[in-house]
Amino acid sequence: MENDNPVTELFHSNIDVTMQSLETLTDIISECATLMVQCLLSENKILCCGIGQSAALGQIFSSNFLNRFQYERPSLPVINLSCDSSTLTAITQDSGFQDIYANQIRAIGQSGDILFLISDNPSATTIQAIQSAHDREMIVISVGRTDNSNISALMLPEDMELNIPSDNRARIAEAQLLIINCLCELVDQQLFGGY
Repeated sequence: MENDNPVTELFHSNIDVTMQSLETLTDIISECATLMVQCLLSENKILCCGIGQSAALGQIFSSNFLNRFQYERPSLPVINLSCDSSTLTAITQDSGFQDIYANQIRAIGQSGDILFLISDNPSATTIQAIQSAHDREMIVISVGRTDNSNISALMLPEDMELNIPSDNRARIAEAQLLIINCLCELVDQQLFGGY
């Protein structure tokens, strides 16, 4: 008997994207975690940002480092650039929405820091953020969709892209959350040992 339940189809769609991501992203996720560990051990920080639901994922990412992930451990310096509504609205009013992250990166980003960019759709805002990070000699790690040609064109050899093989925003967000959780767990393991 064939199952026409739409919920089943949604779960299968998620599983398909997860499995495709597993096949293409396993090694690069590990490399990104190692880059983050090196950054943190060098007493640098990670700045993260995104637009819309990607900004919400950035909050999850930063809270997992600033507080804890699975187990108690010292807080780690990860700053979510999308959380300060006063700063965001002031920048938007004075210089435009495309500068909401670029201005903050120019102010607090330093050589050796990482910009962790979560994006399901490249925009002028994310492009400005990448350019500002490069101006500050930061490494960029981008977690987005496969069709991110605007972002790919800006990436330098030391930057890393985690491109999720889907064009469905919901499936991309689900895969982004899984990648965030993997990164948090891998960083914790490398810094503080196994659980």
